[in-house]
Amino acid sequence: MTSQSTATLRSRLVEQAASDLEENRRQQQELAERLTVLKQEEALLSDILSLAQRYKGFADSSRLPEQLQDEPVVAKVKRVPTEAAARRSTSARTAPAGDAAKAGAKGKSRRPLLGDLLLELLGKHDGPRLAKELRDELLEKYPDRNPTPQVVRNTLESLVAKGRIQRHKQQRSVMYTLVKSRVAG
Repeated sequence: MTSQSTATLRSRLVEQAASDLEENRRQQQELAERLTVLKQEEALLSDILSLAQRYKGFADSSRLPEQLQDEPVVAKVKRVPTEAAARRSTSARTAPAGDAAKAGAKGKSRRPLLGDLLLELLGKHDGPRLAKELRDELLEKYPDRNPTPQVVRNTLESLVAKGRIQRHKQQRSVMYTLVKSRVAG
């Protein structure tokens, strides 16, 4: 190996190491930013859990999620000292999340779930239907419901994951049909 080829090889290796180091620093910066966002989301979720636990024993908790903006608030939330808030948020992280979910779901069954409505609409058709068509039908039949197209698609995909409907792709279109239940005979 000549001294010129050694120098060329060394310069390539130095360039590669510098490039790798720069890429590594860029990735570290991205991860640090992502970590900051995740910490903010964790704090927000802790606050939500804390509020859910605070309203767990609320007399009429069924009204809270559906309360309109212009309706008066039934109870005022008291300000708590920061030390007590810290204890609550710690206990909220260690408490089972199912308890808060059960408490909020007690009086919510007034309106049918979007998935159930979509299943009902799909059951009326023999052929596959587009999400847009199902949403349009839903808006026509239930004018009080106004889910976004993305919410309808997400709900349909959730039903696919549960095995209640089937997804059919035709070129760039995605269509859905109801899974026919098999009767044991």
